[in-house]
Amino acid sequence: MRLFVFGLGYSAGVLAQGLRARGWQIEGTGRGGTLAFEDRAGVAAALMRATHVLSSVPPARDGTDPVLAHYGSALRAPWIGYLSSTGVYGDCQGAWVDETAPTGIGRRTARSEADRAWVALGARVFRLPGIYGPGRSAFDRLRQGTAQRLIAPGQVFSRVHVADIAGGVIAGLSAPPGAYNLADDYPCDANAVIEEAARLLGVAPPPLVPLESAGLSPMARAFYAENRRVANGKARRVLGWRPAYPTYREGLRALRATTSPTSDSSDPPTLNGVQR
Repeated sequence: MRLFVFGLGYSAGVLAQGLRARGWQIEGTGRGGTLAFEDRAGVAAALMRATHVLSSVPPARDGTDPVLAHYGSALRAPWIGYLSSTGVYGDCQGAWVDETAPTGIGRRTARSEADRAWVALGARVFRLPGIYGPGRSAFDRLRQGTAQRLIAPGQVFSRVHVADIAGGVIAGLSAPPGAYNLADDYPCDANAVIEEAARLLGVAPPPLVPLESAGLSPMARAFYAENRRVANGKARRVLGWRPAYPTYREGLRALRATTSPTSDSSDPPTLNGVQR
């Protein structure tokens, strides 16, 4: 089997590693790939060889999906996948949402339009919440001094370990087209994650700061303006997927056991899948 990935970055790289261990051949664009996105001839030839195609490329600022715009007519592989975002559900005031919930009502209208386009194409669309994993976790933010505990009563977030994204996509290789939420089982406020990471590191958590005076970037402020709990029941039923890290506690313990202060990456964490 041969997978071609548009945007072979953090999450897709973990997936590629897992598939290579199963004997797959991987090609792609992005920092982990061997082809430039603009290499039309090279990409077209690779797409002809591919049995599976996955895109993790977000929409452009003008709202267009670069992959569909430039290579949509060349996507003829039997299996097509797309890494999307649970941001397509918008603000749900803390309510649970599944794949039947309306999309396109939040701040991420371009992502919602791309999501719908990939669904219409017959892709397996994996909607992801906040992504964490090696080098991109609360541990890293604490060590870098960028971790914050914000006073935001009632605010909850869903998240997913990068290894569980790979597991979900692999489970989706034999699944029917459609949208699938890949999130852990325990949405909660971000402060709980920071506090648990601080406990595991043996350091004091940062002080609580009012949301209004936290100096958040416009992107982060918009992130906190949305509140939802993401249900993963469809992925469990249809894909047979089970998160190896059902809550942040298991995920942080595993990261703590396999990393050290000197070996952790300094890459910034992702916010709701901004970088996949």
